[in-house]
Amino acid sequence: MIATLLFTLPALADFQSGVDAINRGDYKIALQEWRPLLEQGDARVQNNLGSMYDYGLGVPQNYEEAAKWYRVAAEQGNSAAQNNLASMYEYGLGVPQDYVEAAKWYRQSADQGNAAAQHNLGVMFAAGYGVGQDYTEAVHWFRLGAEQGYAEAQGKLGGMYGLGFGVTQDYVQAHMWLDLAAAQGNEDAREVRAIFADVMTAAEIFEAQDLARAWMAANP
Repeated sequence: MIATLLFTLPALADFQSGVDAINRGDYKIALQEWRPLLEQGDARVQNNLGSMYDYGLGVPQNYEEAAKWYRVAAEQGNSAAQNNLASMYEYGLGVPQDYVEAAKWYRQSADQGNAAAQHNLGVMFAAGYGVGQDYTEAVHWFRLGAEQGYAEAQGKLGGMYGLGFGVTQDYVQAHMWLDLAAAQGNEDAREVRAIFADVMTAAEIFEAQDLARAWMAANP
């Protein structure tokens, strides 16, 4: 057990050193730090390399290479890579556009609790992309992401409450979730909140604001 722990410590150090280098914008150093881990098949590094190709960070932008590395990591069960690969399929970047494949990978990531994937899968259900359109399922996935504090999911959940899609229409709940998203800087949420506020009473708005404050206090 001790030997195993000692063996893994350098790997953890190499990974963090690479992350630190990325945060400094020193992509070549990051690649040097991660190369041994990449050769060992570390899914975190595979996903990060995919992101570097995806956004052209320290390497020429190459969506095919990005999708390749995302897939290798995704097949090992890395939830971030699964979400990233799903996005490539959704938008047809580096792979043929395929909503069914996108929904499949979003679900695998969402099932592991990835809040971004939960939001993205909710969008697929709301729009009927790669899955049958189902507002109730969309609300389910938006809620899971929203409860983790993911701003986009909070905004979408608020919108569903305001429109009464997949859930009983409730302007107070709509305003509450939109408040939470707006507090994180989500501009779309601010705009939608203003629309719903026009049909709400002052008492309803105060109630929603109180609920939002209570949620933030319980979820610091």
